Amino acid sequence: MPAFFFRNIARMSDWAKPLLEGVAELGPWGPAAFVGLYVLATVCMVPGSLLTLGAGAVFGLARGSVIVSVAATLGAAAAFLVGRYLARGRVARRLETDPRLRRIDGAIRAGGWWIVLLLRLSPVFPFNVLNYALSVTDVRLTHYVAASWLGMLPGTVLYVYIGSAAGGLAGLGGGRARTPAEWALFAVGLVATAAVTVYLTRAARRSIDKTLEGTQA
Repeated sequence: MPAFFFRNIARMSDWAKPLLEGVAELGPWGPAAFVGLYVLATVCMVPGSLLTLGAGAVFGLARGSVIVSVAATLGAAAAFLVGRYLARGRVARRLETDPRLRRIDGAIRAGGWWIVLLLRLSPVFPFNVLNYALSVTDVRLTHYVAASWLGMLPGTVLYVYIGSAAGGLAGLGGGRARTPAEWALFAVGLVATAAVTVYLTRAARRSIDKTLEGTQA
């Protein structure tokens, strides 16, 4: 976690800071511009972790979490629709080369939206890959969207939390500097959020591994 934290602070300062400050300067249109950028990045399978960190830096913890939650859910839905209706053949061929991805369809048939929720909580499959992999299963769009939103919440809050700290250290957000006491409370909250996220992630991974092991390839 520390290496990840400081590496992304540096990356944010190097190239993302001007972009994020530009979004912040858009005022009321900033969140909409951010959501549009996030959705486009998701469809194009560009990793969204840095954007999620940036949301924390620019919008703060509470507002940033809401904005990223909306953006990630819309992006996941857009990628799902592209995979289901525009690139289904290509996605299906890709799944044939990965036994674990092939077993997702069988798991979805057995567990439905619950499997989608576990997959979102588990780091077994990357976010962008999972959007397209699930598009060729039998899961309903409404179930996919609801389970994805709920399953992505813990990770979203954690990354935005880290991003808000990175923003303070990198000079983003335009707010006043935190006092030592505020940084201490912030650190405690970060540790608690990380602990809950890790617990949920490990529990989901054990559940999904057990489900996939019991599913015929």
